[in-house]
Amino acid sequence: MLDCILEGILDTLKVLPYLFITFIILEIMEHKLTKKNQKLLSKEKKYGPLIGGILGALPQCGFSSMVANLFSVRVISLGTLIAVFLSTSDEMLPIMISEHTNILLLLKIICFKAITGIFIGYIIDLIFKKKQKKETIKELCDHDHCHCDHDGIIISSIKHTLKIGLFILIANLLINIIILKVGEKTLSNLLLNNNILTYFISSLIGLIPNCAGSVIITELYLSNLITTGTMLAGLLTGSGIGILLLFKMNKNIKENMLILSIIYFIGVIIGILVDIII
Repeated sequence: MLDCILEGILDTLKVLPYLFITFIILEIMEHKLTKKNQKLLSKEKKYGPLIGGILGALPQCGFSSMVANLFSVRVISLGTLIAVFLSTSDEMLPIMISEHTNILLLLKIICFKAITGIFIGYIIDLIFKKKQKKETIKELCDHDHCHCDHDGIIISSIKHTLKIGLFILIANLLINIIILKVGEKTLSNLLLNNNILTYFISSLIGLIPNCAGSVIITELYLSNLITTGTMLAGLLTGSGIGILLLFKMNKNIKENMLILSIIYFIGVIIGILVDIII
């Protein structure tokens, strides 16, 4: 139980800098940028999936929490959000490095996830061209009952960061306790059946907003207990706490469920296709 608490605190602390930077950006956009500059930024969204897919491949999950916040106020497109979520690998990279995994294999997995994220991201943006309601930082402030107009950019950003950080901490502690009760061994056994269901199970485990999912999937793959496709099905959906923040910050529940479904089934389909082709 003590380990659960410590891991929950550590996971939360890792994300706080990303949250703070995000709210700084949002505050500046709301209060300092002119309408002309904001329109210019919106035009650059066409490069979003490309940039998101590349940056999402970096060895951390904090970036996924950042884009979840940016998407909630429509600074980035839906395709960019999907690209980041699919390319993010959470704990995969440090685990593979610690296990002295072949560098070529490691690069192949990272590049495959990034390219998949970019490709799917652009397809999503082509499909969902319809403009959606843009929530402003002011509406977020009203929802949180804060007084950002009087606090200034730095203070208001700190307030938002701490409030969201508290939410993440509580969620992390609850998830860690659930995983402790269920047991990582139980989750691992679900992936060892080597049938069509393992892709669906792996993709579902990857969605757990906690590093445990990516740790289990990566270790099973390195032990040659699951296939490459099963591994990818889980790692493609493993975006850390990005999904958790999406449901917290984006008030459109139907949209959130759609995003969750897209990520989940992309993981399943890609996993199956990889094993068929390989």
